[in-house]
Amino acid sequence: MALENPPGSAFLLAAVGAHAAARFAERVAELDLTPPQIGLLGLIAASPGQSQQAVAHVLGMPPSRLVGLVDALADRGLVERRRNPTDRRLHALHITDAGQAALGKIATIGREHDDALCRSLDSSERETLRTFLSRIAADQGLRPGIHPGYRTV
Repeated sequence: MALENPPGSAFLLAAVGAHAAARFAERVAELDLTPPQIGLLGLIAASPGQSQQAVAHVLGMPPSRLVGLVDALADRGLVERRRNPTDRRLHALHITDAGQAALGKIATIGREHDDALCRSLDSSERETLRTFLSRIAADQGLRPGIHPGYRTV
């Protein structure tokens, strides 16, 4: 059955995004991690020593919601809380060696996921797609590398 009007770009972005998110969650389930945990792990690795409050602010989520995500990663030995040397009331977040190893596995899964999702595009088309999506994301005020879903985690 042919559609009278082809779907718009926003619909296609949403459909592909939902599909990509679901498939990524399936792929990383083998690591017993969720996409929000993976994003947090990457953020801590990229900027170690930030307080939980600062990380929550970057993610656009209440600090109280972040605690559960950090607890889950700390319980698995992937991140650790250290007293902030300049303000002992705050905890600084750091990735552990086990967290670094997990990030290596996540990076491999991410590359495989990207390849599977974009297999119908050649390398030039993939780069063009990334450029266009980055431009749309910037225009919409999205922070590079920060999934807007954290606001609802």
